[in-house]
Amino acid sequence: MKAISYSRFGDEGVLEYGERPDPTVGPDTVLVKVRAAAVNPVDRQAREGALDGLLDTVFPVIPGWDVSGVVVQPGVAVDEFAVGDEVIGYVREDFLGRGTFAEYVAAPVRTLARKPLRLSFEEAAGLPLAGLTAYQVLHRVLRVQEGETVLVHAAAGGVGSLAVQLARHAGCRVIGTASERNHDHLRRLGAEPVEYGDGLADRLRALAPDGIDAAFDTVGGDALRASAETLAPDGRLASIVDTEVFSYGGRYAFVRPDAEDLAHLAELAEQGIVTVHVDRVFPLAETAAAQRLNAEGRTRGKIVVSVDWDAPEG
Repeated sequence: MKAISYSRFGDEGVLEYGERPDPTVGPDTVLVKVRAAAVNPVDRQAREGALDGLLDTVFPVIPGWDVSGVVVQPGVAVDEFAVGDEVIGYVREDFLGRGTFAEYVAAPVRTLARKPLRLSFEEAAGLPLAGLTAYQVLHRVLRVQEGETVLVHAAAGGVGSLAVQLARHAGCRVIGTASERNHDHLRRLGAEPVEYGDGLADRLRALAPDGIDAAFDTVGGDALRASAETLAPDGRLASIVDTEVFSYGGRYAFVRPDAEDLAHLAELAEQGIVTVHVDRVFPLAETAAAQRLNAEGRTRGKIVVSVDWDAPEG
């Protein structure tokens, strides 16, 4: 099969496009013909070796954890999916090795759910990791409640935009940080936009004089500090990027695969409650360019790699 892989840690230059062996389909895995795979900041972190102390690495690594595609072979112990089923997945295992930037991936059944019919494959590929991160932080870590004021940083990004929609669905008032060019987009999602940068804490206090009930940090640094400074007396704080959150009494969160949570997100997408904005689509061979663009941090929604462009049916 055609795939992207790397045999050493480094920048985008270590990524190679070429032939790799087809995946082995284990008893509890599903062979998925990949239609699209979304790019996430963690792809860069893994490629640069930043996860080396967290996950074992088996070179050569095929990167990527997000996928949408079609089942072509279920494992012998799998009865949840059949050939032809359209699925989505957050295909993270306990090691780095076989990812989703490829024509095929053998995905553990625990990482998959049925694809929402109303989403394209490109849109659906952007839902699993970002959606699960948003859902699990909001409902399992911050435990947001109806009527609360929730702050979401980088609210126009992949995780942030889904967090805005999920918090609004939970009945919360949402304040979202973003650059000026994305403020109208945030308003359409139901958030009150606020500009990044110097004076953020003052702007947040003006919008929420009684304090923020729950703050969702996806940026770290000054944004995390401003969040801590503007919490309500019983406010909660969580970060997915900055372990300094512990010094403010908050929690650090790392998303986990969960088929039930993913199926719930898919149902919300099917109902039109959450949508996925795709900023740009690249062909598989240009995954390095897609990761480079994602690293710039100015994306609205998701950057996606479409495997269909160079992997025709048949």
